[in-house]
Amino acid sequence: MMTSEARSSHRCCWRSSPFTYQTWLQLMWVLLVGVSPGCWAQQGTQPQSIKIEGDITLGGLFPVHSRGPAGVPCGEIKREKGIHRLEAMLYALDQINSDPDLLPNITLGARILDTCSRDTYALEQSLTFVQALIQKDTSDVRCSNGEPPIIPKPERVVGVIGASGSSVSIMVANVLRLFSIPQISYASTAPELSDKSRYEFFSRVVPPDSYQAQAMVDIVKAMGWNYVSTLASEGNYGESGVDAFLQISREAGGLCIAQSIKIPREPRPGEFEKIIKRLMETSNARGVIIFANEDDIKRVLQSAKKANLTGHFLFVGSDSWGAKNSPIQDQEDVAEGAVTILPKRASIDGEERISQHSQYEQEGKVQFVIDAVYAMAHALHSMHIDLCPGSMGVCEKMDPVEGQMLLQYIHSVNFNGSAGTGVMFNENGDAPGRYDIFQYQLSNVSNPGYKVIGQWTNHLRLNPEEMQWSGGDRNIPESVCSFPCESGERKKMVKGVPCCWHCELCDGYQYLLDEFSCNMCPFDMRPLKNRTGCRITPIVKLEWSSPWAIIPVFLAILGILATTGVIVTFIRFNDTPIVRASGRELSYVLLTGIFLIYLITFLMIAEPSVSVCAFRRLLLGLGMSISYSAMLTKTNRIYRIFEQGKKSVTPPKFISPTSQLIITFILISVQLLGVFIWFGVMPPHTIIDYEEQKPPNPEFARGVLKCDMSDLSLILCLSYSIVLMITCTVYAIKSRGVPETFNEAKPIGFTMYTTCIIWLAFVPIFFGTAQSTEKMFIQTTTLTVSMSLSATVSLGMLYIPKVYVIIFHPEQNVQKRKRSFKAVAQAATVSTSLSQKSNGESKIVPDRSQ
Repeated sequence: MMTSEARSSHRCCWRSSPFTYQTWLQLMWVLLVGVSPGCWAQQGTQPQSIKIEGDITLGGLFPVHSRGPAGVPCGEIKREKGIHRLEAMLYALDQINSDPDLLPNITLGARILDTCSRDTYALEQSLTFVQALIQKDTSDVRCSNGEPPIIPKPERVVGVIGASGSSVSIMVANVLRLFSIPQISYASTAPELSDKSRYEFFSRVVPPDSYQAQAMVDIVKAMGWNYVSTLASEGNYGESGVDAFLQISREAGGLCIAQSIKIPREPRPGEFEKIIKRLMETSNARGVIIFANEDDIKRVLQSAKKANLTGHFLFVGSDSWGAKNSPIQDQEDVAEGAVTILPKRASIDGEERISQHSQYEQEGKVQFVIDAVYAMAHALHSMHIDLCPGSMGVCEKMDPVEGQMLLQYIHSVNFNGSAGTGVMFNENGDAPGRYDIFQYQLSNVSNPGYKVIGQWTNHLRLNPEEMQWSGGDRNIPESVCSFPCESGERKKMVKGVPCCWHCELCDGYQYLLDEFSCNMCPFDMRPLKNRTGCRITPIVKLEWSSPWAIIPVFLAILGILATTGVIVTFIRFNDTPIVRASGRELSYVLLTGIFLIYLITFLMIAEPSVSVCAFRRLLLGLGMSISYSAMLTKTNRIYRIFEQGKKSVTPPKFISPTSQLIITFILISVQLLGVFIWFGVMPPHTIIDYEEQKPPNPEFARGVLKCDMSDLSLILCLSYSIVLMITCTVYAIKSRGVPETFNEAKPIGFTMYTTCIIWLAFVPIFFGTAQSTEKMFIQTTTLTVSMSLSATVSLGMLYIPKVYVIIFHPEQNVQKRKRSFKAVAQAATVSTSLSQKSNGESKIVPDRSQ
């Protein structure tokens, strides 16, 4: 059966053999397993073949042997991809030849060659198919007797079944197209073979890798991966498969390639270890899309295991991996969870089951070998019906079979294949895309192995609940460049890598506008805690229960009670000498001002409204202006009296109580006039200040409800009172030489000195807290406490001693000798004289003679 027929004219006629095909298959299996690789490649490039006689001969190309080491074309026998597929073609021929309805009275023969999994070797072998089409010049050849030689005509191959690898099919297709020999592949899936301008005589019963790549992209997306690496064996199959995957992923979007690595055709020692290291440079890309041959797949798994990366990589394998056991043998733990794809298939059952004596499971492409042979047979059958109607056997019109015409019949076939699915070809000679999706499962399963987890027929149908990963985990692992950002974080994209980003928190008062940008919240709002939107900023005001309010209110209440007590005492003892001597009229005015100063505390703490704001404007400066106007009038009166006394005995003008009241009210009216002008220019209203309490952390942001009084307007409101206070202090200093027994000059002086100290302390505290988030509370408390203290100083210095005498020492509340202005003038003169002598450092010698 295994014959070297490069030049031999010997023919084996299997139809005359007493053996049945089943017996022959069993015998061939024994022989194939028993022969050495050299038997397939002896005598250099002499083709080793299987020949079966028939009326019409089909060619066959199968990788019976693996690629040999350097210098040797063929290596070891490939039992699955080689022997199983070869047996499938023989089985199909047997079935067709025994079918009375398909090619009746026509026997299909075969010439089957070994490609040794090498494209260059397959090219040499395939020249056997075109021998009958090459015209040989034998005019110069004569036998010894002078007669022309009788050269047996080689059989004519009308079509070729094969090859397996895409690189082999491409090489062979370039030769067959020159001689118009149709070719149907059962395993070549390279997308470039769909190019009919280059491979017009090529067809295939398996879908091209463009469909496979689309299915793999859909699988990757269905698992939520967006960052993967690709791994391809050098050659048409691997490179074109990865190219198709890259192109489809770019068109689909949302999928980025971390690295695209090519496995050399002749890898050097340590090459696969370097590949694993390169893959780990982008360790987040755990998904690895692999278009590689079995040997490369196995060595990748070995290197991953050697690097102690079992369970790290998540492989998605093409149909070259499929559901084969050979690539994962002894590497099952590394391959666990691998998702693979394979054109939809079915095991062939029947009386003559393929490889029934083999210990191996039926190879995945067996079905497609049978479909390819049947497709050729159906095309020949249709051609025979059209060209040889009613003819038994091959007629003249089909001898020889025209390749171009046969190709048209091939593209027109449509029948149910061995898997029960339709076999047909599109305009590019490709089969429709129908895939089963497998996953290799090892843990927590009764039968470790490949399990169908979905299908792909133009769209993906995946069953995630059927999937299981390393260690039996049911959760789909992640293969992403960047993990989703937390709530409130925006994506800052990495330039050139649309699937990679850095997460940046929307800080401050920003919220997440979309996944790529943040935006500021409106001025009256703050971001939600998760920063997905904005919310209204809470409104606050100074509450009565706040510590900032309790202290001022307490002082104000004490002050009001004390002031009320003084007023009641003065009214009760209105005609007593102490009350009359203190200037009853101005005292009541001054006490009214002190009362209003205490009262303003409650207005400053009350909830702002239009009326509250109006009274704040009115009373804030009014109480102080009343108090200091009264004290200024008093000190001015004393100063003028003593200054006038130095010059003459004539009293100065406007020192009567009525004049004093008029002067005081004139001074007060200036404050009132300013306030009413302010009312006219800017009517009082409330505002909500969102800037005052706006700390870096928006959770503490508050809008402050307050009156429309800025710091500047508040100071301007108090400025007139401050001018009165300073002027009064100046007069108090000038009147410091007045005798202690004369009216209230000294107490007023001490009052003004203390008040100035209080307000000098107030200014830095008030303006020093302008940037504080507690600004309103601090400033309100500082202002009210300062005003209460200044009122308390006035009350304590000027009136508490008098009340004490009135109540506890009434014996001192008696009329003293009434002084005339002349006596006052003499006192002023003496006081001036003593002051001058003191300044001149002259000593006063007592007159001892008196």
